[in-house]
Amino acid sequence: MAEFNPQFSKLGEILVHLEKIDESQLNRALAEQQKSGEKLGAALMHSGAITEDDLVTVYAMQLGYQAVEEDNLFNADLEVVKLIPEDFAREHNLLALGKSNSTIQVAMEDPEDLVAIDNLKRLTKLTPDVLVAGSSGLQRAMDELYGKIRQSGEVEEVFEVIKVITGDEDDAEEVDLSPDKVSAEDAPIVKLVNLILQEAIKERATDVHIEPQSKNVNVRIRIDGVLQTIMTPPATSLSGLVTRIKILSKLNIAERRLPQDGRFTIKATNREIDVRVSILPTVYGEKVVMRLLDKSGFAFNLKSLGFEQDMYSIFKRVIAQPYGMVVVSGPTGSGKSTSLYASLKEIKSEGTNITTVEDPVEYQMDGINQVQTHDSIGLSFSASLRSILRQDPDILLIGEIRDEETADIAVKFSLTGHLVFSTVHANDAAGVKPFLVGSCLNLVMAQRLVRTICKNCKESYTPTKEELEMVGLDKSMLNSNEIFRGKGCSHCRNTGYHGRTGIFELIPMSREIRGLVYENANEDEIRQKAMDEGMANLRDSGIRKILAGDTSISEILRSTVTDF
Repeated sequence: MAEFNPQFSKLGEILVHLEKIDESQLNRALAEQQKSGEKLGAALMHSGAITEDDLVTVYAMQLGYQAVEEDNLFNADLEVVKLIPEDFAREHNLLALGKSNSTIQVAMEDPEDLVAIDNLKRLTKLTPDVLVAGSSGLQRAMDELYGKIRQSGEVEEVFEVIKVITGDEDDAEEVDLSPDKVSAEDAPIVKLVNLILQEAIKERATDVHIEPQSKNVNVRIRIDGVLQTIMTPPATSLSGLVTRIKILSKLNIAERRLPQDGRFTIKATNREIDVRVSILPTVYGEKVVMRLLDKSGFAFNLKSLGFEQDMYSIFKRVIAQPYGMVVVSGPTGSGKSTSLYASLKEIKSEGTNITTVEDPVEYQMDGINQVQTHDSIGLSFSASLRSILRQDPDILLIGEIRDEETADIAVKFSLTGHLVFSTVHANDAAGVKPFLVGSCLNLVMAQRLVRTICKNCKESYTPTKEELEMVGLDKSMLNSNEIFRGKGCSHCRNTGYHGRTGIFELIPMSREIRGLVYENANEDEIRQKAMDEGMANLRDSGIRKILAGDTSISEILRSTVTDF
C-alpha cells in the first residue's frame, strides 16, 4: 500500500486520514457545498465538524507550509508588525511576526497569494518566510496589535504638544509637562501624570479617578459613561501623584486632611481641555477625581444627538418659538448641556442676543455671550441673571436651576417675551418641579446617554426569552429586525461599545397637560396623560435604538427603568 502523502491528496481525504472527520461528515459537507457554493473547509467549519485550527493544520500540510496557531499570532514583534501598513495587511489577510537578517516571517491566510508576497518584498526589502494562519485568528490579532501601535503612536504625538496653564485664568502661568524640564527626582512622577492625562485624552474620557487602595493605586477613566481601569501603580506612588496634581492645580500640598478643589487647563494641538480637580481624604490616602472638559469648539448639532425623526421634528419646532421655556432633565452626565448647546447652535443668528450663565462653561461658542459664575465672590446664578436682564437679551441659557430664586427669575424672563433654556435634575420629564411650569413652559425633555455598539466588532445574535421580557420586547415587535451586540476588540477596549447616543422622553405642553400642572397633579397623572397623547418614554426610546441596531439590550437595561 502506497504511503499517504498529504500534498497529493484532497482536503477531505486528509481530514478523514487524520480522523478529524468521518466519511459521513465529509459526504454531508460535500452535499452542502454543492448547494451553497462555499469551499469545503468553510462548510465543515460552519457545520461544527472541524475548528479553524484543524483547517489551518490540514491546509498547511496540503500545501507544504508550516501552520501557526492563533495564540502565537498575538506574540508578534510590534516593531516588525509596523513594517507592513495596516490597510495592506488587512487587504491580504496577513501579519508580520518577526524578522532575522534578510528574512521576514509572515502569517498568511493564503500562502499562494503571489501578488501579496511580491509586494511584501518591495515594501520590506526582505524575503518572506510564509506560514499559514486562519482568517478569523489573523483578524483578531490584527485588531489587537495594530490597535496597540495606533495607541502608542497617538500617545507619543500628544506627549510632544501638551502644556498646562495652571490656576485661575486671571493668575495663569504656563508649565511645560516635558520630563526633561523637571528634576531627575521628580521625572518619573511627572511621566506618570502625563501618561494618565494622555491616555484619558486619547480615549475620549470625561473623568479620571485616582483611587488609593491598601497595596496599589487604582487609576480608572470614564469612557462613554463607564469607568475602566487603565493602570494600577504601587501604593508608594500615591503621594507623588497627588502632589504633582496639587501643584498643577495650585492647591495646598501640605493639606491632607480636608477636601480641596482646583483646576488647570491642558493645551494640546488645536485643543484646550479644562481639568476640574477634586481631592478627597480617604482611609488609604487622598483620592483624586479630574473632570475633563474639551472647550475647543462644539461639534454637535441637533441631528447628531440621536433624536428619532418624530422627536426631532417636535423639538426643532419648539425651540423655534419666540418665547417660553425649554427644560431638559436628567442625572449628571446625561448630555443635558450638549442638547441645549446644540439648540443654541441651531437658532443663533446675527439678529439675536444669546447669553448663557454656567458653572462651568462647558463649551465655548462664537456669537454667544457666556458667563461663568463664581459663588466665592458673590456671582451666583441668581446674581448673574439679575444683571443679564439689563443686557437686552433675546435668548437665555441657564446651566442649571438649583433653587427657587433662580427658577422665579427664569419664569419671569420667559413671561416677558424671551426664550429660556435650562436643565434640572429629575428622573423623567414628568418629574420636573411644579414651580418650573405654567403658561411659560413650552416643553420638558428627559434624556439619557447610552453606549453605541462598536462598528468594528458588531455581530447579530438571537436574544433569550428572558432578555426580551426584561427589556419589554416580544417576538412580534422584532419582525425582520436583527438584534446586535459587540464582541469586543482593540478599537473599543474589548467593551463592545464605542461612542454614545441619546434616548429621549419629550412632553410638549398641551392645554390638557398644562391644566393638570395647574391642578397640582402628581407625576403619574402627568406621565399617563402624556403617554395618552403619544409620548414615548425613555425605555420605549431605548427599544427603538435596539431595533435600529444602534445599541444593545443590556445597555438599555443598564440605563433605563421600567414601571412595575
